[in-house]
Amino acid sequence: MTSDDQDATLARIGAAVDAAIPRALRRAWEQHLAHDPVLVARQGIYSTHGRPFAYQLSYRAPGHHPDLARTWDRAAHEHATDHVLRATFGRADLEQVAHGRLLFVRCPRAHLLGELPVPARPDRLVIEVSSTAEVDAAALAGLRRLREQGFRIALPAFADRPEQRRLLPHADFVKVDVRDLDVEGDPVVRVARSFGAMLVAEYVESPEVLRHARDLGFTLFQGNLIERAGVLDRAGARLVGH
Repeated sequence: MTSDDQDATLARIGAAVDAAIPRALRRAWEQHLAHDPVLVARQGIYSTHGRPFAYQLSYRAPGHHPDLARTWDRAAHEHATDHVLRATFGRADLEQVAHGRLLFVRCPRAHLLGELPVPARPDRLVIEVSSTAEVDAAALAGLRRLREQGFRIALPAFADRPEQRRLLPHADFVKVDVRDLDVEGDPVVRVARSFGAMLVAEYVESPEVLRHARDLGFTLFQGNLIERAGVLDRAGARLVGH
């Protein structure tokens, strides 16, 4: 049996299983999904003119606190990323989240390598490389493949480490924690923009930090001074394909 024959057989089996599910049971399940919270956090990334340029999306769940992510293992990070991608791109009314803007989602190594899928939406999705992802030949090849597919790549928490410099040629956006720029700000910023990436000042928490970031030439800004992350519930949006 060829792979096409196998796919056709699996499709027929899937259709038969769907057809065997009573309509009332299917409706009850859809109602359950509609009322169970499907949460995602969203924080704006703003231009120098104070306009939203993009949004950063991150994981949320009932009872979840963002600081817990520091203790997660690899599987937990992968699960959280899949949740954010499904909640955002796996449901209709994407523009209720995006408003026509780019959406940054931090992705671990498995998504870079293609072991876990990313939505085919390079027009909206910016793939932000997880700071814990190993930078090796396979990861760099994965980034090249994603860019060939039209995806933009973001590099977070840039601090001019050797492994980060290897990623710079593949980055469309480089994010820098501006709280750490009071000592070696200019050299780090020069390296960050050396391949032409747009720079994002992360963790803008005070007017003084914002002014310093502007003085260093940043054009995009993200942080609680500008906008705190809000939580969206995507449960009311129809699942794509249903």
